[in-house]
Amino acid sequence: MHSTLSLALAATTLAATMMPGTPAAATPSTPRWGPCPEKTASLPLECSTLEVPLDYRDPDGGKTEIAISRLASAKPAQRRGVLLTNPGGPGAAGLGYPAVLAASGLPQEVLDSYDVIGFDPRGVGRSAPVTCDLTADQLARGNFPPYAHTAADVARSAANARTVAEQCATSRTAGTLPHITTANTARDMDRIRAALGEPKLSYLGASYGSYLGAVYTTMFPERGDRIVLDSNLGPGGYDVTALRMFARGLEDRFPDFAAFAVAHPEYGLGTTPRQVTARFFDLAERLEANPVQGVDGTLFRGVTLDHLFSDVTMPRLAGIWQALDTGGPLPPGPPLTPPDNLSSSRYHVICGDSQWPETVREYQKDVAVDRLNHPMLGGSTANIGPCAFWPDERVEPPVRIGDRGPSNVLMVQNERDPGTPLAGARKLRRALGERAVMVTADQGGHGVYLFGRNMCANDAVTTFLTAGQRPPQDLACAAEPNG
Repeated sequence: MHSTLSLALAATTLAATMMPGTPAAATPSTPRWGPCPEKTASLPLECSTLEVPLDYRDPDGGKTEIAISRLASAKPAQRRGVLLTNPGGPGAAGLGYPAVLAASGLPQEVLDSYDVIGFDPRGVGRSAPVTCDLTADQLARGNFPPYAHTAADVARSAANARTVAEQCATSRTAGTLPHITTANTARDMDRIRAALGEPKLSYLGASYGSYLGAVYTTMFPERGDRIVLDSNLGPGGYDVTALRMFARGLEDRFPDFAAFAVAHPEYGLGTTPRQVTARFFDLAERLEANPVQGVDGTLFRGVTLDHLFSDVTMPRLAGIWQALDTGGPLPPGPPLTPPDNLSSSRYHVICGDSQWPETVREYQKDVAVDRLNHPMLGGSTANIGPCAFWPDERVEPPVRIGDRGPSNVLMVQNERDPGTPLAGARKLRRALGERAVMVTADQGGHGVYLFGRNMCANDAVTTFLTAGQRPPQDLACAAEPNG
């Protein structure tokens, strides 16, 4: 989205015509671990690189480099294997993620049981980063198109969308464009597994990482050990449906913020949930007419969504609203616009993974529907973006997530997740069939394990990772007093 909180967002994919995925090739060389390129934490995190095919249809052709990290188990006698991790995105760097997980309370028994592995997916961070040469103005627009109130607004948005797509297709990294896909990242994951000398890998992925994990365990069903999918996209990944679902996610989650604002009258946002909701629409309208401190109506809507990913950021969101309402200074915090590589690599994945509608008329129709059904954000998330003008050549069709393979998947999901709504998670659960068990937590926010307070859900993940035991059937965790 528009802030660093969006690092844990969504996905989509294309998969192999040659299942299970990786063409036969020599076993990758064992990584040579050394210091990480920058200090990620006070933990003993080691880093290395791995060379993988750019195009897996031509495994002996051009190569690209993947940056990987390891937080090694301090108790080799208790070590089960490797736990590969992904924080989401697409576009989020994951090299430092093992240290983030450890600092966020990853239980010691999990740290003892695994070497926790992080990596920057291809095209991201230190793994041959891609660019679309996005301008400051394009970055300031955020990940969502402008909020469209009319069909004419959609038509006007098409010009910028086409320009961004053309920039991606002509940048200095454009040669990698067809190969920055979820399916290829899943193949890279299997190369990491082989390079580490492991017959199987366990996995913990959140948000877009849920889709990446679902794709991996679909393409390589027998090479997965214990697979945890947290905050789940639907089985189509980060496709046009997922983008439109953000509007539903905001409205699922917004009552939690309205209750917070009512309980904190010092922000002056309303004394009832109805008043807080009315303030949202009033601010959005005023900022569309007259942006304040670089924040227009579309950015305001996106920033609101971003800051509802966690209860922790609600005070900052209330402060942002107050500043925009009264003209005061914005509260300190991360920038409201993403860096180029985050946005550029995100476009590469979501546009390259699946086909998007290509006519302005289709987006006009979707905007009319979503603006009515989900007025807070629907006019933006249904509007036309660069994927409508993406180069037509897709290397392979999308991976079809199904129920073939071992029953070794645990899904965890918040009921009121603004980024990956429960409705999408339920579709993935149905697609995985008997392969999966899903634990839902009666709480809001994006991210369940470690980042949510529901111990029923947290304990379910820890028990699965350490003992291999899942609930016997889908489990609904009730709201907890400290949640």
